[in-house]
Amino acid sequence: MARIRPDITVPDLSGKLAVVTGASDGVGLGLATRLAGAGAEVVMPVRNRRKGEAAVATIRSRHPHAAVSLRDVDLASLDSVAALGDRLRGENRPIHVLVNNAGVMTPPTRQSTMDGFELQFGSNHLGHFALVANLLPLLRAGAARVVAQISVAADENAINWDDLHWQRSYHARRAYSQSKIAFGLFGLELHRRSQAAGWGITSNLSHPGIAPTNLLAARLELGRTKDAVGVRLIRALSRGGIVGTVETAVLPALFAATSPDAGGARLFGPSRFRHMSGPPAEQAVYTRLRGADDAARIWRISEELTGTAFPAALPAR
Repeated sequence: MARIRPDITVPDLSGKLAVVTGASDGVGLGLATRLAGAGAEVVMPVRNRRKGEAAVATIRSRHPHAAVSLRDVDLASLDSVAALGDRLRGENRPIHVLVNNAGVMTPPTRQSTMDGFELQFGSNHLGHFALVANLLPLLRAGAARVVAQISVAADENAINWDDLHWQRSYHARRAYSQSKIAFGLFGLELHRRSQAAGWGITSNLSHPGIAPTNLLAARLELGRTKDAVGVRLIRALSRGGIVGTVETAVLPALFAATSPDAGGARLFGPSRFRHMSGPPAEQAVYTRLRGADDAARIWRISEELTGTAFPAALPAR
């Protein structure tokens, strides 16, 4: 008997504008497809135009009348993020959904962004932090739902406060965890500050569980010449139904971005064994993400590193 795949009902999003980072493949492409299928106009900021154009074609093969378009961005470059912000602010259209989904995972050797940050911390966290800051007027105008896509890795390791850029000693998995912990702290703090300052933004966290995406696949630009052992195992476990699929991995962020039952400052992930697969549900916020002082600290550091500032900040704790 065929397994019944988990799914959710997405409300009508006609007239809404959604922005999804990392939408050229994997979970991001799945998110963009589902949002477009529900009637949203979807903007897909991409680093690789060729992959982006293929993703648009995939979406339109599913939804021929979908309103989808590309913009250029490299989250490893603050200049590129600022240019995207300038362009979207110039278009002056309220944004109703922003899913910060793009990410890089565990390059085997330390790499840097254009601005000299460790690549995972710089792309997964700082690039998205700067993007939200640049888009804040449009997010406020759309009373947006903002989703920070974190990872089960945010429930392990810690922020390396004394060496945020891993210059003294690089550990790929710990650096990845740090980027997702920082990003999770930011996502929760964004909701707190929105509530305090009246921005009207609802900010949630999601994680996709475990699924056979391309995060651990061979990527020459990351110095990974072949698929990691982990991704081969994940593919096998996915086929056996033990972990999720790309289709189920989409659901937590989709729920966080669209469901009327998804309030702010919450974490959504798969609900089955060890939150690896299954339908999305709220789960307890990871211990490492609960410290308001840590959230305020990473916020201040991120403003300094990115040269961005949010208005009406809360008083210093």
